[in-house]
Amino acid sequence: MRIVYITAGAGDMYCGSCLRDGALAAALKALGHDVLFVPTYTPLRIEADDISVHRLFYGGINVYLQQKIPIFRHTPRFLDQLFDSNGLLRLAARFGHLTTAHDLAKLTISVLKGERGAQRKELVRLVAWLEGESRPDAVILPNSLLAGLAAPLRRSLGAPVFCLVSGEDMFVHEFPEPYRRQALDLLRARAADCDGFIAPNRYYAGFMTDYLDRPPGKMNVAPLGIDCRGFAEKERWPAAFTIGYLARICPQKGLHRLVETFKILKGNPETSSCRLHVAGYLAGEHRRYFERIRAEIAEAGLSDSFTYAGEVSRKEKMGFLAGLSALSVPTVYPEPKGQFVAEALAAGTPVVLPSGGCLTEWVEDTGGGLLCQPDSPEDLADALARLMADPDLARRLGRAGRDAVFANHTAERMAGRVVETLAGAAC
Repeated sequence: MRIVYITAGAGDMYCGSCLRDGALAAALKALGHDVLFVPTYTPLRIEADDISVHRLFYGGINVYLQQKIPIFRHTPRFLDQLFDSNGLLRLAARFGHLTTAHDLAKLTISVLKGERGAQRKELVRLVAWLEGESRPDAVILPNSLLAGLAAPLRRSLGAPVFCLVSGEDMFVHEFPEPYRRQALDLLRARAADCDGFIAPNRYYAGFMTDYLDRPPGKMNVAPLGIDCRGFAEKERWPAAFTIGYLARICPQKGLHRLVETFKILKGNPETSSCRLHVAGYLAGEHRRYFERIRAEIAEAGLSDSFTYAGEVSRKEKMGFLAGLSALSVPTVYPEPKGQFVAEALAAGTPVVLPSGGCLTEWVEDTGGGLLCQPDSPEDLADALARLMADPDLARRLGRAGRDAVFANHTAERMAGRVVETLAGAAC
């Protein structure tokens, strides 16, 4: 198949959706498909081999200027190219936290309007360029926030348009009213322009069917897969029981809950030898949140048992996960994807997670960990203490999880399921 795959960069962050897009595009190509991988917003930061085209559409600075200053909706291309330079876009990404929720909401709504939005010039440019390429058999959009592109792309390219879903409800939830309601109404309207949707798990397929108000038959599941190359079998376990957290540092991912659990464990003589190792991207808007957490750890006298590794590369991530006794990311919001679960299990590290969202599905389908009550640091502490007291159980769970990921959650398996969905529509 010839597939146009549009992706959305996330600036200087290793974003779970970007990692999925990179792994999926590379796996589709490895399976022999002709993939035109087209970046939008910012240059990509992914772990897979970058097969993207050397062009950028909907450049982040340009779409922002077009939203805020009407004259930029009519500027010539040579001027727009200046703002699409990699250096400027990466610099702007560092100050992304200065963009208010109000501005992000209005920008999202405008992009969802497609040809009627302030970024119409960007859409026209993208469509014109794709029309000059070979006709695709299918088009993939990275999330429903870009569903405003669906109708123009289908009309111009004559190909079905499928949209991945991967947590956009969390993004819209942060908008102030009345923009949240307006964005949801537009999402549902534009969702009708898509030929179908692809969710990373059964939970999120059901949730987004209701959220986007689509018929169940329009929502397909391609279980999330990762590039498993390089994830070695776990040969050694840490001498001290080491709890790990690998996710964005933000309230939604629940690091503060894990710290409460850590304090409970450290206060119990039977579990007081445990350590907490944290890694993940820290955005500017969440620095105060993390500073409060570090202060809380220091006040409890636990700084010597706590480390923060920052954002980690792929190689560093493998080493980080291999050095854990268990991984726990006690998310506050129902988790839509669970990339961190797949990565931990691929490293042979068991997980301890709150039930709910897709996390229940991950643990039940892989047998790679334990579930606890959501929003209960005490119950999470009990589950972690169980693994600490029974190393054989931890090893069995880690092996089972690793076997399940290598069998059912590779990028190749994900790509195969996506191809089945696209081929069904193209017939």
